[in-house]
Parts: sequence; C-alpha cells; structure tokens
Amino acid sequence: MANLGIPGNTIEVLQKYNFNFQKKFGQNFLIDTRVLEKIVSAADITKDDMVLEIGPGIGTMTQYLCEAAREVVAIEIDKNLIPILEDTLSAYDNVSIINEDVLKVDIKALADEKNGGRPIKVVANLPYYITTPIIMGLFEADVPLKSITIMVQKEVAYRMKEGPGSKDYGALSLAVQYYSDPEIIAEVPPNCFIPRPNVASMVIKLNKCETKKVEVKDEALMFRLIRLSFNQRRKTLKNSLTNGGLPVDKETIGNVIKELFDNESIRGEALTLSDFAALSDKLKEYIK
Repeated sequence: MANLGIPGNTIEVLQKYNFNFQKKFGQNFLIDTRVLEKIVSAADITKDDMVLEIGPGIGTMTQYLCEAAREVVAIEIDKNLIPILEDTLSAYDNVSIINEDVLKVDIKALADEKNGGRPIKVVANLPYYITTPIIMGLFEADVPLKSITIMVQKEVAYRMKEGPGSKDYGALSLAVQYYSDPEIIAEVPPNCFIPRPNVASMVIKLNKCETKKVEVKDEALMFRLIRLSFNQRRKTLKNSLTNGGLPVDKETIGNVIKELFDNESIRGEALTLSDFAALSDKLKEYIK
C-alpha cells in the first residue's frame, strides 16, 4: 500500500475519492514521513500494544501504527472517510474502524474488550476545537491508559506543560498535570499538513501517572475551584470563589485563603496543584 505520508500519495487518494475537507471536523492531514515516524517512536508502540487512534483521516498515521502495534482501533467521525480508510488500510488485518463521535464511545469498555482491561496507548492528530474535551474525557472516564501522544495546537501544548505564574498556566495545565506527566516531543510547522492550518502544531505525550500526584478528599470540588479561579484571571482568588456560587460566605473564604497562603489577595495563577488540593480540603469542611 502506498505510504500516505508522502504528499503525492495523499493527493492521489483525495482525488480518487473526490474528497472535500469538512471545516466542522477540523480536518488537516499530515504529509510528512519524519513527523509520522517521530510520533510513533515517541508513543513507544510495541507488538504487545493495543493502540486507539482518534481521527485517523485517510489512514496516514494508521498505516504506521498497524506496522508497530498488535492491534489498532481507529475512531473516525466523518462517514465520508470510511470507504477511504477501508481502501488505504486493506493490507492490514490488525485494524478495526469505528464510525462514531469519540465523545460518545465507551473507551473503557473498548479497552476491556480488545485489551483485557490492560492499559492502552492513545495516538491522535486532534481537531483543535475539541482537544480538551477528548483528553479530559479519557482521563475522567478512568480509561486504562499508558499514554496519550497527540498533535495539538502549539499554544495548547504549552498550556498543558506550564507551571504557576505563567500566562499559559490555567485549568487545563492543572487537570493534565493531575493525571499525567506532559512531555513536549516536537514542533510541527503548518506546511506538514494538507490543507495548511493557520497555526503551528506540537506533538505532546501525556504519560499517565500510576498514582495521583495529590491526595484530595473531593476531586470534583477541587476542579470546580480550579475552574472558578481561572474564569476571570485578573480577579483575586477570594473574589473569583466568592462570585462562583460556592455555598461558603466571603469572610470564610477570605479566612481560609489567609490561613493557607498568608495572602488574602493572591490570584489563582499563583497556586500549585497541591495548593488547590489543600484549599479544596479546607473549604469542604464548611460545605454541608
């Protein structure tokens, strides 16, 4: 089968099927063999692995994954791509294609069925508008994961990796770092895609933590506090939480913040994951 990482082969397939790119699905297909090899290498895929690929497109990366993995499950939302995938992946007997919205698929059940509940590896070239819901969906659904190796918008990759005090630090940073250790693999310029996106991309690998980074009594409350803290970044932590509909009065919130951080006018962007865990545990004492 022709290597779709070579631009001419991709164009040939697109013309053969008279394929039209769908803006609503954020479709940008990789056409650079070096980047494809780098992604598969970074994902550390072996013949023992089941790989879940989200958004295979015309099967460019899927071909590489099929060569490296024991089994590949590719989830593609665009029904117009299914006949193309059946063609471009016809040489492989270790791949199955699911025509579905990944947010509606029970990935945990899929991992149980295909991999006996052992950790799977996820690889994806994600549409930028849906990056966060997909990543958080995988983490929060308690899917058995080893790692997620993904292509995302450059600034989103930086957001996942940043620490307190940076302008890129926010709710996404804390959520990703609660569940995983993010590692930036490579920057990918727009000319590596067809059609060319307007922004630079980055490959980032999220290595799932075997144990949680912090112990917290109420995970949902901690993430609620995190979201409230970054909803209006210029506000103090006290004002953000007071206006966030928490069942705790302003004075109590202020006292808790002063007790924990010795600074009642501190902002959310100054707090670490451990700080938010401590804040959540303390405020939980006042929420009945």
